[in-house]
Amino acid sequence: MVLTVINRGGGTNASVLRFDEEGARRIEALYSTPDVVAQRHWTRQTLRLRPGESVLDVGSGPGFLAAEMASEVGPNGRVSGIDISQAMLAMAQEKCSKLSMAAPVDFQLGDATKLPFPDGSFNAAVSIQVYEYIAEIDAALSEARRVLKPGGRILVVDTDWDSLVWHGADPVLAASVLSAWAEHLVDPHLPGTLTRRLRSYGFTVQVHDVFAVLNPVYDPDTFSRGLIGLIKNFVPGRQAVSAERAEEWSEQLSRAGEAGSYFFSLNRYLFLAVK
Repeated sequence: MVLTVINRGGGTNASVLRFDEEGARRIEALYSTPDVVAQRHWTRQTLRLRPGESVLDVGSGPGFLAAEMASEVGPNGRVSGIDISQAMLAMAQEKCSKLSMAAPVDFQLGDATKLPFPDGSFNAAVSIQVYEYIAEIDAALSEARRVLKPGGRILVVDTDWDSLVWHGADPVLAASVLSAWAEHLVDPHLPGTLTRRLRSYGFTVQVHDVFAVLNPVYDPDTFSRGLIGLIKNFVPGRQAVSAERAEEWSEQLSRAGEAGSYFFSLNRYLFLAVK
């Protein structure tokens, strides 16, 4: 798997993992875990899409959420997804082409700071774990507002990485690995400023909520198990973390899992706002 740095959602100077086909499949597997399936359900419950609505998925990734939203807006609705990763777009298109979609679903290469849609195109927009990767976040929010109809709503989910609790590895080693991992983000603490930013672009924030990804055991189908592999492949050569040190960190977590002393928790913060 090749891990480099790109801007997934759009805007310059953003840092995010870029995946070849193998890497995209790993992300697909991560998004198939019960933790992320439950997060998508929580997201859709809050957004409350209605039949006939049009919705934009900013940074649509492997297409899971877009496919699920199609079932809610129905044949008179529409779902559009954008992503800057060609591998992710191909995966999303493949996934939806194999399903009997309840609504038209389309995907295209796109930049969150320059959305390829006319003004007032959508009833709703979602951005899940994307804005924290974008340097020009204000431009992205301005664009989201532009393409929403009057009264349209935006749902944003992002992580504050200060909420991470991860036990099982040597604390000093873990701190160095996770500090290097933070380089894959532009803003690891974006949720703390999102209310102010949304209001400054004419949105009324109606809902704040939090989803805790909680893995108190080292099970193979958990989010944190998949995250370990991503981190281990990304951090070598960053902040003096070697591949050997990254491997040792991973092995320590594995041993903690076998000993019953493993624990992982991470908060995702949700904002629902109306134009």
